[in-house]
Amino acid sequence: MKHMLVFAGLLAVVAVSQADVTAEDQFKVEEDSIARVLAQKLIQNKYLVEGQDVVVRYSLFNVGSAAALNVRVQEAGFGAGDFDIVAGKADFTLDRLAPGANASHTLVVRPLKYGYYNFTAATVSYLDSETASEPTVGFTSEPGEGGIVAFRDYNKKFSSHLLDWLVFAVMTLPSLGIPFALWYSSKSKYDAVIAEKRADAGKKRE
Repeated sequence: MKHMLVFAGLLAVVAVSQADVTAEDQFKVEEDSIARVLAQKLIQNKYLVEGQDVVVRYSLFNVGSAAALNVRVQEAGFGAGDFDIVAGKADFTLDRLAPGANASHTLVVRPLKYGYYNFTAATVSYLDSETASEPTVGFTSEPGEGGIVAFRDYNKKFSSHLLDWLVFAVMTLPSLGIPFALWYSSKSKYDAVIAEKRADAGKKRE
């Protein structure tokens, strides 16, 4: 009788253990079946110049096993007093981002002033599963501080200076043109004298 009771107790423990393992595995499967969105914010320009277009690229990657829904990126780092938005949207939404998929968005802004500027992260929110009621909130990568060069300084260094060369040519033309004109006039007179002497010498021989 005792052996039967011990055996029944062992079966109960095994059954409870199996039930716990099954519940834990099911929880892990459910936990893993969600979207996980990684976001990158990248400044594409090599030089940041006052009054010139700056291209900002946002890249989204879903590394989870479920689709991300209502993916929203909100950019609050380009204030109206510091930048003009030329193209793209600072607040954009994707209806769905499938597992393993990626998406990108380009924003073009124009700096209104020069100096150092801290390019902060944008906010990313999304529903991580079909049943999610509250959005998951995260952030893109942060480009950090960058120097915006004054346009006049950039122009001095990188402009073709076509106008400057034209002005230089006009200013140097008199100093080069007058000596050339005098030399050409003397040469013409000398050539004329030589030609006349040769003609006289030819007539004498005849």
